[in-house]
Amino acid sequence: MKPVIKPIANEYENEAANLIINIQQNEFNVPITLKDQPDLFDIQNFYYAGGGGFWGAFINDELVGTIALVKFEDHKAAIRKMFVKKEFRGKELSIAQKLLETLIEYSRKNQIDDIYLGTVLILEAALRFYEKNNFVRVEKEALPKDFPLMAPDHVFCHLNLKK
Repeated sequence: MKPVIKPIANEYENEAANLIINIQQNEFNVPITLKDQPDLFDIQNFYYAGGGGFWGAFINDELVGTIALVKFEDHKAAIRKMFVKKEFRGKELSIAQKLLETLIEYSRKNQIDDIYLGTVLILEAALRFYEKNNFVRVEKEALPKDFPLMAPDHVFCHLNLKK
């Protein structure tokens, strides 16, 4: 079982939406609905058109993980939609790590020097994962003015790729 990471777009919107909303609502009780996330039903325009991307992790053709990048300034972008199905998490398959490495590699090739993200405190394992990957927590006030805030987010991190 080796995960295959590849760019995905609108043809996977239903699978991606189901995976993400299931984790957000059922696993972590994050107060967010599909209606709050119209980007999931317009992946092409929301992520790719502005210079970002959206990737899926597949095992035996099943979508088991996602990560997305929203470019919001010339050299700055935000991670969105980083989710891995519970039964596929952990070091054994390293799906989250492979997704993040794919996004970072894309960022480097496309002159994106600063990557930001917002999350919620309940996702402690995710925060530890980002910190292990050299992200540092930043105050909301320290975010770039064009950072695309999501309503539930209250913990923010930054990774500088130039360091």
